[in-house]
Amino acid sequence: MGERTEKPGYAALRRFRESRSGADYFITANLAERSGGFDAPALTQSVSQQWQQIESDGLWTVRTAVVMPDHIHLLARLGGKTPLAECMRLLKGRLTPALRRHGLSWQEGYYEHQIREVEDLLPVFLYIYLNPYRAGLLPTDRTWPGYYCCPEDWKWFGDMTNESMPQPEWLR
Repeated sequence: MGERTEKPGYAALRRFRESRSGADYFITANLAERSGGFDAPALTQSVSQQWQQIESDGLWTVRTAVVMPDHIHLLARLGGKTPLAECMRLLKGRLTPALRRHGLSWQEGYYEHQIREVEDLLPVFLYIYLNPYRAGLLPTDRTWPGYYCCPEDWKWFGDMTNESMPQPEWLR
């Protein structure tokens, strides 16, 4: 048998990944071929349940997240000593059976960006929160069912919204 070779570029991305306890990470994971499917309420709920399970295991804290039809965005703070790659392996692995039941699969890998301590988190919160509005998936007078913000962060971020709806200037 031949050795398994990785796609060019993917190994290079992983080579310099580091996981720091207590660091915040902006993460995106896509469905294969960017096909829809997460918009099924059962799958949206499964995604949320799985990231909450990983959180209850003390591996991370999801600060804000959105489940879009073909991808998910998370802002998660790593806890303990478990690397981000392991958290993502758990999330994607636990969701794979539910995806298969819907004829879906994951795109290989995921995107992540470690937020430096000097970076402002507001642009990340806005990007995640506004994703379904900017994609034209709902009007600005409705809330996206696949959006989540932890209670501690909602205290400051929710106060910036227009009664849980986006400020009109945010979408310009």
